[in-house]
Formats: sequence, structure tokens, C-alpha cells
Amino acid sequence: MTLTSQEKKSTILGVVKIAKRTKLKNRELPRYTRAEETVNMITHIVGGAFGIGALILCVVTAIYHRNMWGLAGGIVYGVSMILVYSISSVYHGLRPVMAKKVMQIIDHCSVYLLIAGSYTPPLLSGIRKYNTILCFVVLALVWSGSIFGIIFKAIDLYKYRVLTMFCYFAVGWSMIFLIKPLLAVFPLRFLGWIFSGGIVYTLGMIFFSIGRKKPYFHSIFHLFILGGSILQFFGILFYCM
Repeated sequence: MTLTSQEKKSTILGVVKIAKRTKLKNRELPRYTRAEETVNMITHIVGGAFGIGALILCVVTAIYHRNMWGLAGGIVYGVSMILVYSISSVYHGLRPVMAKKVMQIIDHCSVYLLIAGSYTPPLLSGIRKYNTILCFVVLALVWSGSIFGIIFKAIDLYKYRVLTMFCYFAVGWSMIFLIKPLLAVFPLRFLGWIFSGGIVYTLGMIFFSIGRKKPYFHSIFHLFILGGSILQFFGILFYCM
């Protein structure tokens, strides 16, 4: 875990413990070059454009099939994708001033919106048919877990980093506990698209973790995130709308 010079820390049994919340003005931004930030911004501008296309296709397809639950899920999903990529593009496009520090927090928080947004169509269009109560319980848990992560990310990006990273993976991969009901309402190909996307997302975290140390590794991370979004989009479009 990368720590800023302003953060007080102590090590107990190899676990880093940060003493207090770091003030926003004292937080250090990643030291990417302007060229790196330009690539980071462009990759997620592409993601934002893809999100707009995804939203339109989901809405049109759901309306064509008269799938109102799919329409609701598709709107939530499409909007969450547009938000996460748009926010990321703005963050990486800003000069390293206070506004960029604020956008960094919003950028990290928005990831939870895409995670929860990606769950919404399969739950409303699929799991709801299998078990309505299960659908809305899981939906509430996923969104609650995401809101929980957002709150702690907003409080301090570093102090609760282990907790919020756990939330990313716990919420993101909790779908493995729904394999039985998912297979009852979706073909195996649907799970192929969704889990392939999840694997690509997860592999991207390798580049994220060392992105500050190697030039353009954060840009590669962005490409993995975009790839994961594309894979999951096809599963959602083909089988949830």
C-alpha cells in the first residue's frame, strides 16, 4: 500500500495502521506525467462513449421485448457506466490542484456504482423470476454494500483502504453465490460473459496496484476495466433485456 509522507503510521505484526484521517489539502496525488494522464483520460472517454451506446441499446432492446424490468435494470446499469467513465475522465483530465483531489475521491467512489449497477439487470430480469424475495434481498445487500464502501472511501481514501478494497471484491464477486438461481433462469453462456468480465476486471487490479510505479500501467488498468465492461455488457444485453 502506498502511503503519503503526511500520513502517521505504525506497524503492528506487519499490518499498517494509519493514526488519523489525512486532510484533503495534505493528500498527495499519484505522480503521473501529463502524457500518462492524457492517455488515462482518453481511454475512459472511450468508456463513457461506450456507456452511452450501452444505455441506448439496453433501452431500445428492452422496449422492443416489452421487458419493463429489463428497462429499469438497463437504465440503472447504463447510467452507472456513463457516470464511472465520465468521472474518471474528468479526474484524469484535471491539473494537479485541489479540484483533482476532490475528483479523485469521487472517482474511487463511483466504482461501487458500476458494480451495483451491473448486478441490477440480472437480478430484476432473471433472479426475480426465480425468487422475488431473493431478488430484492440481494439487490438491497449489493447496493447497501456499495453505499458502505462509498462512505468509507469518501471519509479517507487511505485510512480504510483495506476495508474498501475488500468491499470492491466482496460485492463484485458475491455473484458466485447465485450460480444456482442464475442457471435456473439464464443459459450458461450468460455466466460466461459475466464471469469473463469479472476476471478481466480482477486482472486489471494487478496493473492498478503498481500503476504509480510503472509508466502507463494505470492506462493498461483502464483498458482492462473497459474490457471487463464490454464483456459484461454483451451478457446483459443478450440475456437481460
